[in-house]
Amino acid sequence: MKCFPVFAALSLVVVTMSAQSPTPTDGREAKFEDSLLDKLAGNWRVVRKFGDGHTAENTVRVGWVLNHQFLELHYLDVAAPPQYEAMAFIGFDHKTSRYVLHWLDVFGGRSSEIIGYGTLDEAAHTIYFTFNNLDGQFMNAYAFDPATKNWTSVMRQKSKGPWSLFAEDKFTPLASKP
Repeated sequence: MKCFPVFAALSLVVVTMSAQSPTPTDGREAKFEDSLLDKLAGNWRVVRKFGDGHTAENTVRVGWVLNHQFLELHYLDVAAPPQYEAMAFIGFDHKTSRYVLHWLDVFGGRSSEIIGYGTLDEAAHTIYFTFNNLDGQFMNAYAFDPATKNWTSVMRQKSKGPWSLFAEDKFTPLASKP
């Protein structure tokens, strides 16, 4: 009988806590809202500088798709005919509170089988994605510069040695749609 008041008080605390902080859920009705990624939506010119020094230029069309569940980045090489094309989809897993990045490109299924998982550094305006590939790790950081309103994406890889630069993308807005 002496345990009943403690049990009742504990039950009340648990019910109150769960009522105050509902667990976000994924699904059709739970749209992915992200004020940082909203700043990436639009049309961009991207100059990619690879670790070996050579460069490539892409246009990137960015917008919300699939019931506002993912931000799609559609990369297309400016060469005629294009030598590179990719579609990247950034979403959010509410259950684990982490970003996800699906990267699909002209290199096929093998390079797209690993999903990147990301975390937000609000102070740096950056989302850091990590891919644990079969042949090593890959990191992709999307960073927003509030002063210029531009984005940078830095990609690093680690195989058997130290981390090395794969490529760095500089995003600048396009005046019109690509």
